[in-house]
Amino acid sequence: MSALLESLIELIRRTSAEIPDDVNAALVRSLEQEKKGTIAESALKIIERNIELAKRKSQPICQDTGSVIFYVDCPVGFDQIECEEAAREAVKQATKKGFLRQNSVDSITGKNDGTNLGPGAPVVHFHQHREPTVEIRLILKGGGCENVGAQYSLPDEALHANRDLDGCRRSILNAVLQAQGKGCGPGILGVCIGGDRATGYEFSKQQFLRKLDDRNLDPKLDALEQDILKTANELGIGPMGFGGKTTLLGVKICAANRVPASYFVSVSYMCWAYRRQGITLNATHGIEGWLY
Repeated sequence: MSALLESLIELIRRTSAEIPDDVNAALVRSLEQEKKGTIAESALKIIERNIELAKRKSQPICQDTGSVIFYVDCPVGFDQIECEEAAREAVKQATKKGFLRQNSVDSITGKNDGTNLGPGAPVVHFHQHREPTVEIRLILKGGGCENVGAQYSLPDEALHANRDLDGCRRSILNAVLQAQGKGCGPGILGVCIGGDRATGYEFSKQQFLRKLDDRNLDPKLDALEQDILKTANELGIGPMGFGGKTTLLGVKICAANRVPASYFVSVSYMCWAYRRQGITLNATHGIEGWLY
């Protein structure tokens, strides 16, 4: 087995079984804020116990191990074909080992061959940079939270949402309101303002690569992130939709250029099982360090 393949299998295992420290800290803070004896507190305690058991037993945090999405930052000359082949083999072997559920089906026939491989599965994004390092990040995104993502085309008369940041705010909060507990909250939002219908969703998912405790470098987007987080947590939806103070753990927003005729707001929703991890590879493609 090649070192790259071993590294990717371990990346999948750890991503599936362990919540990143920043997410765990946010969940702990949320538990402390919920009123004692409520269903919200009970739900968060179950989540906390689930996280502990999954890590100790090295088993998936959630039975829905979701879509497998790799993000590879690599230098010029890095063999992207070899990397994608290794990623596909790693997914196959990780599925056999039980780190991933047999979770990918043919959309026409409904057949599941048990490998998690097929057209678009896994997804591998490459980005070339001028640094010598290779960094590989992985997101496992469950179907429940994917189902409550939303895309808005502004202006939206029903929401009284115009083509401005207030219109974006109205759209994003509407997505939270419509999701209720169906996205396995408390959730995290990744949002892209602008772009086209495809890149808007792509960029919104890339926001999940940010840490929960970072701050947006754009003052206007930073203010919007903080406002939506505060407002959403005042809606009373709470963990799993049972009511409470914790509807969202974080909001991450970016903006992309658009053509004048279109103004899209793309909202991706991540469940509390925020499975995101990353590695830096050494010269022989072994794991040099962990990114989260």
